[in-house]
Amino acid sequence: MNSRLARIGVMSAVLAIVLLPIYWLVSTSLKSNREITQEGTLYPHVPTLDNYIRLFTEKQFGAYLTNSLVVTFFSVAIALVAGSMGAYAIARFRLPFAMERKVGLFLLTLRIVPPVVILIPVYLLMLKLGLLNSWLGLIATYTAFNITFCVWMMESFFREIPVDLEEAAMVDGDSRFGAFRRITLPLAAPGLAATAIFAVLVTFNEFLFALALTATPRAMTMPRGTATLIGRIDTDWASMAAAGVIGALPIVFFALLVQRHLVRGLTMGAVK
Repeated sequence: MNSRLARIGVMSAVLAIVLLPIYWLVSTSLKSNREITQEGTLYPHVPTLDNYIRLFTEKQFGAYLTNSLVVTFFSVAIALVAGSMGAYAIARFRLPFAMERKVGLFLLTLRIVPPVVILIPVYLLMLKLGLLNSWLGLIATYTAFNITFCVWMMESFFREIPVDLEEAAMVDGDSRFGAFRRITLPLAAPGLAATAIFAVLVTFNEFLFALALTATPRAMTMPRGTATLIGRIDTDWASMAAAGVIGALPIVFFALLVQRHLVRGLTMGAVK
């Protein structure tokens, strides 16, 4: 009985720690700035949706959110397609000097490099190509980062799929690419879901390169646009909280969409 009460107590404490920031964010988004900064209430005494309305009518948040969704969708989609094919090649074919066993680790090492180290070279490259303050510049940058991660993740998933299934399909007249598309990819769907959710999280929340490569609402992403709510004199805390709530919704919806594959994907082969 005591152990059960202890478990309930620990679970309740953990749940409170996890849910408290979410409650505070939603609660703050429903307060006025005066209630936040001067009264310091624990819950909104007079709940209001004015902060959400002001985001879209005065702060151009709709443009920021659209930019984030478009850039995230295309960069992750391109990275998944290219990364899956690269990972498949590493998992199925032999390279000189047994490099197929080292390529994944090498790509991951490139991904671990602190982004600030390559910020200036990337900025100068985009300046030279005329891609500053554009969707294409952000998509190209994020795709380059995501491909290395996708290759590293997907390689282990493809290695767990028996090659006999592809060989049987090719014996029946299918091509190598056809066997990859019809046999291997569907079996690797949980891995694709796990890889996609991590890539989406990293891309949607990325701030440093969005700060350096964008300057107007035409291309600013949601994290970059939210930072404009911090002024020199004061900070619009209520609008920032509302932006946080709205910005979290696409990630929540995407996680719910792929959750059927996500749990299996996390245990299938993502951890070697």
